[in-house]
Amino acid sequence: MSVNLSEIYRNYIACLNRQDWLNLGRFVDEDVHYNGAYVGLSGYRDMLKGDFLVIPDLHFDIRLLICEPPHVASRLQFDCTPTGVLFGMPVNGRRIQFSENVFYAFLNGRIRNVWSIIDKAAIAAQL
Repeated sequence: MSVNLSEIYRNYIACLNRQDWLNLGRFVDEDVHYNGAYVGLSGYRDMLKGDFLVIPDLHFDIRLLICEPPHVASRLQFDCTPTGVLFGMPVNGRRIQFSENVFYAFLNGRIRNVWSIIDKAAIAAQL
């Protein structure tokens, strides 16, 4: 059986945009790591929920997607209005735009490792 990681990834992003936390485990491994640290599925879910608390209008927009199984690389674009402090910067309801370069390693069709680099300089330049 061939696994289409591009399709799985797009469905994962749709799951995030719906905030469909009950189905997150369909896409993310129970033992997921984030930027080299073990967070587990529940920790990963909590991190994402926290992102939506700070950024109520958060929407993940795929701008670039490259699949080389078992890896996926994506450039995500954000256009949002965080309510308070974001990455240590007082955004306080101002509309900002920034990108994230994120790399994933999949295991058995689920995300096992995530490496994320957020363009914090772009945010700082807008404040």
